[in-house]
Amino acid sequence: MSTVAKAAAQGPSKLSKILQHLKAKPQLNLTGVKSLKLSYAFRNDHFGARHFAKEDLPRLRWANPSIDIQVERIPKTVEQEWRPELAIQFENGKSTTLNLENKFSKTILRAVMDAAGGKAWEEHKAAALLAGQPILPGEELEAHPHFLESQQGRRRPRKST
Repeated sequence: MSTVAKAAAQGPSKLSKILQHLKAKPQLNLTGVKSLKLSYAFRNDHFGARHFAKEDLPRLRWANPSIDIQVERIPKTVEQEWRPELAIQFENGKSTTLNLENKFSKTILRAVMDAAGGKAWEEHKAAALLAGQPILPGEELEAHPHFLESQQGRRRPRKST
């Protein structure tokens, strides 16, 4: 069997899965945005912001290659109290800062798109609501009342030293 046939038998490649994720609907085009700056804890806190950085920020980068995107992962101890945030700087000089504390990644993405998604985003929202579908795929899971309960206890046990 040739290598092409073997690859086809194994299913989609990792690269094709990544591209499929980056190009997923809805397209995340931002209007009039100059830069985004995401700040969250380096570890052990700010899980929604961390998931947003891993899953949704690459899609924003793909759809908006000219926007300056900075991610600041700050060391934080358990005693320290501060909130994760996302600063959006617009081309007209205005800026807005979103508080990301205790928010799910899709909630964060929706807030970013509501702030800077423009006309295409508003049209997508109207079409999704009219069709009775979630505005963002996966958003319906986060809205479920038992979502948090099902996620508790999924932490990996610490390695004993």
